[in-house]
Amino acid sequence: MEWAPAECALPTEERPLRVAEFDELFATALRGLERVGPAHLRLRLEGGERTVLDLTARETECCAFFTFTLTADGEELTLDIEVPPVRSRVLDGLAVRAIEAAPRCGS
Repeated sequence: MEWAPAECALPTEERPLRVAEFDELFATALRGLERVGPAHLRLRLEGGERTVLDLTARETECCAFFTFTLTADGEELTLDIEVPPVRSRVLDGLAVRAIEAAPRCGS
């Protein structure tokens, strides 16, 4: 997981699986991405609320500096991801990963 910081508590052997889960989410559900600020990323997703809640809860367990806020409006979901300013590079990596996994998501 190239965007994971060294202090990530997720065991190294599990990181490729978590990356694959994020890639799958981005590839199937990502409809838009907005960088609200250096430490704030907003994703527009379609469907999969349970999947998003499960994935973000597990990610928070290993990287507690993430703050995930999910709001739903029918089938459209908005996932706000915030990190402390010193972790903005982690958010940079996540944004690149999302764009690469879903290149036609729009902005």
